[in-house]
Amino acid sequence: MTALLSTPPRHRVDEPAPLKPPARIVRLLRGPLDQPAFVRPAAIGLLVATAFLYLWDLTASGYGNSFYAAAVQAGTQSWKAWLFGSLDAGNAITVDKPPGALWVATAFARLFGFSSFTVLAPQALMGVASVGLLYATVKRTNGPVAGLIAGATLAVTPVAVLMFRFDNPDALLVLLMVAAAYCVVRALEKAGAKWLMWAGTAIGFAFLTKMMQAFLVLPAFALVYLVAAPTTLRKRLLHLAGALVAVVVSAGWYVALVELWPADARPYIGGSTTNSLLELALGYNGLGRIFGGEGAGGGGGGGMSTGFGGATGITRMFGTAFGTEISWLLPAALIALVAGLWFTRRAPRTDQTRAALLLWGGWLVVTALVFSYMDGIIHPYYTVALAPALGALVGIGTRELWRGRTAFGPRAALAAMVAVTAVWDFILLDRDTSFLPWLRYVIAGLGLLAAVVLLVGLPRARQAIAVVLTAAVLSLGLGGAAWAVSTAGQAHTGSIPTSGPASSAQGGGPGGMMGGTPSGSAGSAGSGSDSTGSTPFGSAPSGSGTAGSDGVGSDVNGTAPSGSGSSGSGADGSGSGGAGSTDSGRTGDRGMGRGGEVSSEVTALLSATTGKWAAAVSGSQTAASLELATGKAVIAIGGWSGTDDAPTLAQFQAAVAAGDIGYYISGGQGGGGMSGGTSAAAEIAAWVQADFTATTVGGSQVYDLTK
Repeated sequence: MTALLSTPPRHRVDEPAPLKPPARIVRLLRGPLDQPAFVRPAAIGLLVATAFLYLWDLTASGYGNSFYAAAVQAGTQSWKAWLFGSLDAGNAITVDKPPGALWVATAFARLFGFSSFTVLAPQALMGVASVGLLYATVKRTNGPVAGLIAGATLAVTPVAVLMFRFDNPDALLVLLMVAAAYCVVRALEKAGAKWLMWAGTAIGFAFLTKMMQAFLVLPAFALVYLVAAPTTLRKRLLHLAGALVAVVVSAGWYVALVELWPADARPYIGGSTTNSLLELALGYNGLGRIFGGEGAGGGGGGGMSTGFGGATGITRMFGTAFGTEISWLLPAALIALVAGLWFTRRAPRTDQTRAALLLWGGWLVVTALVFSYMDGIIHPYYTVALAPALGALVGIGTRELWRGRTAFGPRAALAAMVAVTAVWDFILLDRDTSFLPWLRYVIAGLGLLAAVVLLVGLPRARQAIAVVLTAAVLSLGLGGAAWAVSTAGQAHTGSIPTSGPASSAQGGGPGGMMGGTPSGSAGSAGSGSDSTGSTPFGSAPSGSGTAGSDGVGSDVNGTAPSGSGSSGSGADGSGSGGAGSTDSGRTGDRGMGRGGEVSSEVTALLSATTGKWAAAVSGSQTAASLELATGKAVIAIGGWSGTDDAPTLAQFQAAVAAGDIGYYISGGQGGGGMSGGTSAAAEIAAWVQADFTATTVGGSQVYDLTK
């Protein structure tokens, strides 16, 4: 009996023996036996390389966008601030977006402590997850090679590298939209209503990340399911109706919570005109973005849009502002879409390749057209929403056209993708001849040579085919990848980051105005009511610029971006986005440039306060910088633009009477400040000026509201 118990159990001939731990690791790295041996290692390598690209030297950007970083800090100090996405722990006002991305970043900061890394790392990890999920999605319809190309294309799209290393909400938006696309693909396989509802749920939470931009992919999702799902038309319509309900419920629960919460017991909804999240979604972050005008809320309209992204029109995505962000492979993706739909025109209704083309092509075309013709506020980094669709189309097109290379039509389409990309990359690189000046010639030469060989017919020798294929791949990806790597090597701060090397990056100045490069010539303060050109918290670095609503020429590091200033009406006289500073951004003891470094004197003063709010200042950018420097809550009077009616004069007076506010600091980003402004910000400024005495602290005019 003992001998029998000690004998290893026998196995049937057709049952493999259990693998020992080392063998399990090998099998895990190797992947399923029914797929090529290179696939799993290549996928792992792609994710590791992407993680390195997105996480390398991440903290060089500090807190990135101080506006959102301050909201994360507030969320670590107050549960209510976490729930509502408040800019301050005292819950005076929220950021002008729903708090979806802040929920994730704040959770990360609560777990690991608030720091530059914990503010930026969640977006980098979302980027890695987006690449992996795109690979898995495309692999299900067109195989692992197409998936690898799609994932790699997304990983090195310059605007993706930019935004996955930054703390704007766009990273979570992209991840949720790719997750929704994965669910749609799963639903298409067996007409799965549950998978389609999961897709709707992902889009609902994407709405809670960046509102109506999330809905731009819905037409493509609905179309592809209506066309290609393997079930009856009636069931397809019912499944789509269920998915729509999932969208409404997953997005609407939070909107209902905010609308039903007593207004006097929650923060003001920043960016709205009626303290309403629903109005914010439909107005400033909805139709106002598309049509401009008054619906744009805190600024925008056609003029604002033109300043940020060039004139509206079909060529906007290829223009100076957007071109180097997203368009490196955009012509190739469009060729792949058209060719793919043509070659699958006679395929069965449920054909997976055509369904994938409809899904990703619809995503790309609808989103690009909306971005191209938006009259409201738009920034070049919005185009990160195009990157997954672009990568998928390039991956699917390259793989399927290569498979059909024995026929002239597919071979010609693939040659066109390579040739057009080579020419277009040459044009993009020629816009900045200081960046690797030799690269554009290499890409053009390789691309055109590979295109000619593809067109006339591939040689039979395997080695020659490998050479041509390598040349084609390099010409397709080298330009954008080089630009992407240079992007990762730059620090990005402010509110409008842009990709590229230092000589080309248009770092965002605070207050939402377009900045320029760190380099540039010095200039002088612009005109305005503050003729000295002082920033809200001190004197401005010299820099040429015109009067602007932002009022200063410094970025969040205190350095004036290069480029001409933006015009507009403003209380402060220095131009937003003036030429580069000559003082290397040192604001130090001179106070603080708007959105820049806070002086040590101001930091010490506010850090010693014990009230609900250490201070109040006009505008969110200045308030955010004060919060990050001191760890204290600061009221951002007027919100992002300085024109939100929050707090009202009566509310402010009541808070002062209750001893809740320590100091009022003159100036600040937005329309308020001691030199003018509109709405509640100007009324508060006038009341403080009339009833309290100013003292100079670190170059700033400070009013002690406790006396």
